Amino acid sequence: MTRRALLVDSHGRVMRDLRVSVTDRCNFRCMYCLPETEAAENFYRNRWATVVNPAPIVRQWQPKQNILSFEEIERLVRVAVGMGIEKIRLTGGEPLLRRDLPELVARLSRIDGVTDLAMTTNGFLFQKNARALRDAGLERVSFSCDSLDRANFKRITGRDGLDELLASVRLAKELGFAPVKVNAVIIRGINDHEIEALAEFALRESLALRFIEFMPLDSGRAWQREMVVPGREILERLKAAPALDLQPVTSSNKSETAKRWRFGAKGAEIGIIAPVSEPFCGHCNRIRLTADGKLRTCLFSVVEHDFRTRMRDGDGDEQLRDYLHEVVGQKEERHHIGEPDFKFASRSMSCIGG
Repeated sequence: MTRRALLVDSHGRVMRDLRVSVTDRCNFRCMYCLPETEAAENFYRNRWATVVNPAPIVRQWQPKQNILSFEEIERLVRVAVGMGIEKIRLTGGEPLLRRDLPELVARLSRIDGVTDLAMTTNGFLFQKNARALRDAGLERVSFSCDSLDRANFKRITGRDGLDELLASVRLAKELGFAPVKVNAVIIRGINDHEIEALAEFALRESLALRFIEFMPLDSGRAWQREMVVPGREILERLKAAPALDLQPVTSSNKSETAKRWRFGAKGAEIGIIAPVSEPFCGHCNRIRLTADGKLRTCLFSVVEHDFRTRMRDGDGDEQLRDYLHEVVGQKEERHHIGEPDFKFASRSMSCIGG
């Protein structure tokens, strides 16, 4: 593939990572994203009743005609890869709600220049799609698992799906996805008591576990900083756990979001992603494409850039390249979480894509 000028923003960061959302819909209702369950509402009401927050985001699922086709996604990925993008991650919503997803994976896996093709999923539908996805060229998969307790899992996600998730994790290992990652969003008062248990699970199953700080991306806009368990606190607890012997991993990739530690004899790994307490914006190399064809230069962007309309109005690839250069040049310096001028993202996580 002929490479064009790289995607460099005004702060000198080179874009290498494109997150592609294939649907804004989800079959879970996680309290840090789409908090609609009674447990989530009661938690927020009882614990933070005196806090005045901005109005909740009004969720309006995109009609089918607004969602990018596989052909449109493939075209935009080709354009982006020709400008230096190397890593593609399929997200949602829940990406496995998109019909015939293995077909899209096959299309993307054939693009010269894609060095890493991955997907993030809640795992509920993974088992019936896993072999087709692997055969189509999917290399890595990350699962969301915020609790190992059935009742607490349902409380957080609104779905009794722990068994399906655990079976999916094990199947992914059997099929050769590597590494198999598990992401856990930690919320004070909800699942912070499970930090050690989650780490021990990763040790037993030889997984790469990522602890993620709770970010202000819930549609109810109930996030408060007091609900965040800082990465430093998580690490201190893990270091104090007698069953764990964490060994730091040194990475040459400055854009890596997680600080990592290995433990155990079978390749288990812990990572801590701390965007709230220890922002890593200075090395961010990620951009995001929503399911309805809007490009976001930051997870917390309040502005989106419409590529769907340009494609459907007849823009050629050269015009798309020029626009992509222009958009990346406007990438935000940082996300401003915790600062007086912070503004909530214009959409919830399920509509943005992780």
